[in-house]
Amino acid sequence: MLEQIDQIIKVIDGAVWGLPLIILILFTGFLLTTRLGLLQIRHLGKALKFMFKNEEDGQGEVTSFGALCTALSATIGTGNITGVATALAAGGPGALFWMVIAAFFGMATKYAEGLLAIKYRTIDKDGHVLGGPFYYIENGMGKNWRWLAKIFAFFGAGVGLFGIGTFTQVNSISSAVKNFFDPESSNVVFSAFGHDYTMATVVTGLILTLCVGLVVIGGIKRIAKVSEIVVPFMAVLYVALGAIIIITNITAVPAALVSIIKSAFTGSALAGGAMGTMVVAMQKGIARGIFSNESGLGSAPIAAAAAKTKEPVRQGLVSMTGTFIDTIVICTMTGLSIVIAGTWMNPELEGVEITVAAFQKGLPFPPIVASFSLMLCLVFFAFTTILGWNYYGERCIEYLFNRNKSVVKGYRWLYILAVFIGPYMTVAAVWNIADIFNALMAFPNLIAILALSGVVVRETKDYFARQKKQSK
Repeated sequence: MLEQIDQIIKVIDGAVWGLPLIILILFTGFLLTTRLGLLQIRHLGKALKFMFKNEEDGQGEVTSFGALCTALSATIGTGNITGVATALAAGGPGALFWMVIAAFFGMATKYAEGLLAIKYRTIDKDGHVLGGPFYYIENGMGKNWRWLAKIFAFFGAGVGLFGIGTFTQVNSISSAVKNFFDPESSNVVFSAFGHDYTMATVVTGLILTLCVGLVVIGGIKRIAKVSEIVVPFMAVLYVALGAIIIITNITAVPAALVSIIKSAFTGSALAGGAMGTMVVAMQKGIARGIFSNESGLGSAPIAAAAAKTKEPVRQGLVSMTGTFIDTIVICTMTGLSIVIAGTWMNPELEGVEITVAAFQKGLPFPPIVASFSLMLCLVFFAFTTILGWNYYGERCIEYLFNRNKSVVKGYRWLYILAVFIGPYMTVAAVWNIADIFNALMAFPNLIAILALSGVVVRETKDYFARQKKQSK
């Protein structure tokens, strides 16, 4: 029965993540990149500087850096460690190429999302901020498009509850902890649905549920405070580990890069047949890339809307750095490490095991040190993702139910329950469900961004014209 359900989910996943959505995502990023004159290249330095330089007189609930860290907390997660591995296993090394290409154009999309989030957000008399795609659809496109905003909010809440926010993150955390502390599954507590669940899995699930509950009850300010501490530290640690692998295996890098580029256009010979086509490499690379950096999904602008700023363009630039850090830096580190080690070719490895094996092989440390370091990164990355997506989901529910606090609290408890049952979901089903919700959330957001692209271009030109005049 479970196998049939998994198969149905897989078919739906393949349908929603078909060529139409891939083309729409790439087209949106390409159009914005062209109309904004390669803004993601020309103003990347300024964007990185704005990350740490907060505005003194801006309105909002958290600093621009806090908003970015909240957004990064939701993006830097299992997609960077497990998602890249599953993409390479299914689509070959070429999946990494398409992941980076999608991220490059995605930076322009993320810029537009952050800009529109600030321009069309609402701030009530108590200083409470609510913004994101539902408001730039309703306030930017007009009241007649409110139905589209409602659709986005519905799927956004679903992504948090059943997709990126809970099941994928918790499943990856519990798997990583179990594989480190009890790789032989010697301490089985109970068996269900053909799977054995160990003490490590059960204890991890309970601790994680408790920690998530304690933080999410504090709302955006507590989530931002936790994210500002955890995200930068863990990102630097992970990038350092990836850099060590690349530097100590520098002679293998040219061959790995050739393999990535060649496989991007010819597919993976190892996968064979339909699995070895260029389309599969594109599909898996772009799907996992979007899962990781969320450009075009419309999630990050929900956090961006809370930033203390009065300049939409400035926050757009800060938001754009999230995709750069998440995919072009961190996912590339993971992908290169896996290709250099060749662990993506091992059919006996699944998900996070592929990355763990790559780090064990590539790092000049004892395997147990490499495993522990990666487990630590994954646990913290995934934990902050759970926190960030709780905030996104709650804001979607808040919009859907006209700020009804009781419904929002109910969603919060459902979210905590989803975290609790997350360790017991199967890996394949979890990732496919996440992909489906991602796609359904992306459609209304991408339609809005395309419709409001003229606003994005005008705001951008006006901002830089003012900056130029002030500098004279």
